[in-house]
Amino acid sequence: MKRKLTLLAATAVFASLIGLVPAGAAPQTPELQDTGQGRLDWTSCGDTTTPALQCAMLEVPLDYTHPHGQKIKVKVDRLPATAPKNQQQGPILLNPGGPGDSGLWMPAYIAGQIPADVAAQYDWIGFDPRGTNNSDPHVVCDAHYFDAERPDYQVGHGTEQAWLEKSAKYTADCAARWSGILPHMTTVDSARDLDSIRRSLGVSKISFYGGSWGTSLGSTYGQLFPSHVRRMVLDSIVGPTISWYDHNILQDKEHQRRFQAFAEWTAKADGTYHLGTDADTVIKNYGKVEDALRATPAPAAPAPGAIGPAEFEDVFYSGGYNFLRWPRMATVLSAYLVKNDTRPLTIAYNRYAAPGADDAAFPNYNAVQCMENQWPRDWEFWKKDQAEVNAVAPFYTYNNMWYNAACMFWPHQGGAGRLPITGKGLPPVLLFNATEDAATPYEGAVAMHKALPGSKLVVQNGGSFHEILFHGNACLDDTFVAYLRDGSLPSGNGFISKTCAPEADPAPAYLDPPPAASTPKATNSGTGTAANDPEAVHGRS
Repeated sequence: MKRKLTLLAATAVFASLIGLVPAGAAPQTPELQDTGQGRLDWTSCGDTTTPALQCAMLEVPLDYTHPHGQKIKVKVDRLPATAPKNQQQGPILLNPGGPGDSGLWMPAYIAGQIPADVAAQYDWIGFDPRGTNNSDPHVVCDAHYFDAERPDYQVGHGTEQAWLEKSAKYTADCAARWSGILPHMTTVDSARDLDSIRRSLGVSKISFYGGSWGTSLGSTYGQLFPSHVRRMVLDSIVGPTISWYDHNILQDKEHQRRFQAFAEWTAKADGTYHLGTDADTVIKNYGKVEDALRATPAPAAPAPGAIGPAEFEDVFYSGGYNFLRWPRMATVLSAYLVKNDTRPLTIAYNRYAAPGADDAAFPNYNAVQCMENQWPRDWEFWKKDQAEVNAVAPFYTYNNMWYNAACMFWPHQGGAGRLPITGKGLPPVLLFNATEDAATPYEGAVAMHKALPGSKLVVQNGGSFHEILFHGNACLDDTFVAYLRDGSLPSGNGFISKTCAPEADPAPAYLDPPPAASTPKATNSGTGTAANDPEAVHGRS
């Protein structure tokens, strides 16, 4: 007699045919599926500043639908808990965003920013996302892509064809050299790597802190593996449903607001900078410097190349991430126009914008953004659409457009959208966002709060830092510490559970260049001095 094939059995047969589970095995949820990851063999990182820091390489599947197939390696580091065993709270995994930025600097840095008794209770875990930095392989496409002097970002200056060719060449180089890994560098892939790290640590639950794109990574992990989340903190939040293309347009408009705020701040300090007593005059003077650099680029040394209008814009958009850069930015304009002195510009470029560690993340940045949504592939659409955005947000639109133009040519088409986030089965998630954040606009935090039932939203009203924790704001930092200490959450019952005040604007100061223009570089993903630099920022999205 023929047996009826149950739905469960049919699912198992289909899964076995496509390689998800062995024939005859019951289908597994993502939480139960064997990931085929390796083990963590910890050794000293050789860090003289933090001797206790340990490093390891973790072998993980390239493709999690074939867990015992080809493997790649993810670089992981750990600052072990030092509290007595009965007081320890397990590992907390850390990610600064990007997508693709290194998180290896985070264990020592964040543990050093909170009370020692709380820091001692956790194993602090950083990692380099797959394909980036110290992970293996380290994907590099067109190693000279960021070399200065790059073509002018502004399409009205005849460089659009140069940028289209440059972007197409970059993607062609990626496709030719890395076609095997590129389809497996999405947020979901990295979230599964997080769970491979968890498994290799031998724990049933992890905590997580993520900023910027790290909030997308964390929420994706929580969606896939809710029962493995103990505590989760998301800082400066990417909305869970918005397309990356539309997210960039939000950024353009918010960066315009932050540039206007910088111009207004500079105008109030005309006695220091002599750039005008109103914001419009300051903005015109910014344009004068950019026009002058179109004619005569400035020296970039010690970075190679020269500083033209594209490099100049990169220096200034970074002020939208961290307003502590405003005095240096205003000094750049003042020195150039009042003293005919390019040295402050050279210093600022080397600190904020010269190619460096940030570039190790760029292929991952593109792989995540280009493959998680459908992008327009027609330049005429981009040209028309972005011109409309530029009409209201001219400061950043074309800079941001060309930074993301690889998605016009990316060899792997984007999907229907990112993994839907429902928060089902998650413990309360603690959310932080500033209302004036240009990189992850406040709308994203509102959308994530709505998507995660039980989450608590902490808002810095009027604040503008991108990634708002660990800048010395006790209202914010104490909320984070209380949650890590014993799970305490803000008590407010409204949509916003807690509101914190912004930091004060920086005091105007003309930053005279030192005799030798050698200052530590504040990279977007840095380690060492950059991680501790109050002017440093981490991540672009």
